[in-house]
Amino acid sequence: MRDSLTDVSGLRVGHAQRAGDGWLTGVTVVLPPEGGAVAGVDVRGGGPGTRETDVLDPRNLVERIDAVVLAGGSAFGLAAATGVMDWLEENGRGFRVGPDPAQVVPVVPAAVLFDLGRGGDWRARPDAALGRAAAEAAGQVVTEGNAGAGTGALAGGMKGGIGTASTRLPSGAVVAALTAVNAAGSPLDPDTGALHGDPRHIPPPAQHAEARRRLAAAQQESGRRMATSLGPPLNTTLAVVATDATLTPAQAQKLAGTAHDGLARAVRPVHLMTDGDTVFALSTAERPLPESEFPGAALNEILAAGADVLRRAVVRAVLAAETTDTPGGLFPSYRDLYPPAEAPAGRE
Repeated sequence: MRDSLTDVSGLRVGHAQRAGDGWLTGVTVVLPPEGGAVAGVDVRGGGPGTRETDVLDPRNLVERIDAVVLAGGSAFGLAAATGVMDWLEENGRGFRVGPDPAQVVPVVPAAVLFDLGRGGDWRARPDAALGRAAAEAAGQVVTEGNAGAGTGALAGGMKGGIGTASTRLPSGAVVAALTAVNAAGSPLDPDTGALHGDPRHIPPPAQHAEARRRLAAAQQESGRRMATSLGPPLNTTLAVVATDATLTPAQAQKLAGTAHDGLARAVRPVHLMTDGDTVFALSTAERPLPESEFPGAALNEILAAGADVLRRAVVRAVLAAETTDTPGGLFPSYRDLYPPAEAPAGRE
């Protein structure tokens, strides 16, 4: 187990990003095995940017998807999904719509977060080429922190990023999560500096006071630099929760919904009008749901685990993020504000 989304057998993750020369954004692609994955989605933020989420309604025709795209760039970043679709079509992957095996329409739900202007150039945003590059880069190693869709992410004024986590249940089923943390709310307890998602470690009061001073100064400097400082922060935290247990589309949708509980444990407040918080859920259907004496008991274990791995993934994203200083803003990391906070171990 790598403590990663790719612990769900068959899933691969790819990042592509651009930083420097006005850029600070990227794309993350989650690729299921050939044949796709059963999927669901739950959108709870007040300002979402999404594509092809209606297809995941359990009442609709298509039950499996071919990729999930998470991207920066706000609504402009939805263009990244086109590059992923092109790559999938070239590889013969998609919903078959004709007698020729090449006649497929890849089903690629996508969601975006707001990072416009954070590198300094308002027009530096993901496009189809960056989406294609992320799909081509997909593998089992998941880079955390300033990568992919987390490249320009912020969390409560600090640097956000990519995080991932997994667990194996007593039944043998694997449940895992990947998130791009870009929240208007904060992952920190304002009174102590401890992470909401892992409150065991409380910084010394003097360190917390100094960190608050430094963060306030950085936010003031970022407001001076950023082209997007006209109002409250615009954000969105995105996540993919997955399992190898067999779920129906309705059960996958339920998993996406309960996984939001993990986000609420790690970031406060969440689901605001300036967030677009969106969670996708995938089932690779490699193992049947365990039999249980009580209806729903086996599914309950997966639902509870989904919330927990998403909480841990948020913590890992915050710990892995690195300070970024661009013409668009100064974004300090938790590790710099609260040394010696350590980055999580790699996901090899």
